[in-house]
Amino acid sequence: MPIFAIVNITTEKISGSRATLYLLPVPLSDVAPASVMPEHNIDIARSVKHFIVENVRSARRFLKRCDPSIDISELSFVVLDEHTDPADVAEMLAPLADGMDMAVISEAGCPGVADPGALAVDAALRRGLGVQPLIGPSSILLSLMASGFNGQKFAFEGYLPHDTATRQRRLKEMTGRINREDQTQIFIETPYRNNRLIAELSKTLPGSIRLCVCSDLTGVNQKIVCQTISEWSRSSYNFDKIPAIFLLYK
Repeated sequence: MPIFAIVNITTEKISGSRATLYLLPVPLSDVAPASVMPEHNIDIARSVKHFIVENVRSARRFLKRCDPSIDISELSFVVLDEHTDPADVAEMLAPLADGMDMAVISEAGCPGVADPGALAVDAALRRGLGVQPLIGPSSILLSLMASGFNGQKFAFEGYLPHDTATRQRRLKEMTGRINREDQTQIFIETPYRNNRLIAELSKTLPGSIRLCVCSDLTGVNQKIVCQTISEWSRSSYNFDKIPAIFLLYK
């Protein structure tokens, strides 16, 4: 009997009528939102009036693409980006605390994953407020799926260090984890540096290591190329200024 009581309490917290902080994914590329997310997400985009966003302009554009009838003037936006003071985040949740649904919108992909929106989620959970992640595109998972690399053990490294010596040490550590732990290594780069990064990897990593580059995921120009470092060093390529994600494995 006590077990059933616990289950009932948990279910009420998840499906009850209290206000919810929705984690609303956005497309990774220039495609219609309906092509990469379910209609349920579009319904939530229509209904929510208060948003925590990484960029107001792109968030407004995304909402209009979800449904042109959405009246942007009725909505409120607060910015949560890399420059936000974490001490200011809790105050952003005031509408949620007052019983109104809110949504977090990232620049691309899933909020809270390699994204400052995680601070809003943490603040909501610490205050006992409702949080609901929604289905949508994640460049990390899509690239891992497409690579054929180990999906049981993997690590996302974010951006590699800019300093050359520090970056080389990080790459050596990552190569070690590939060999010792059979772990796929995933990372990103500023798009205008993509070609330079591949050239650097081709010169410094062991030739047998495989590098997979996934660019414009879900977009009309999507490209997925997986080759050994030796093969990359002999290849011609151009990923300049194209959003891409990089994976290393043996």
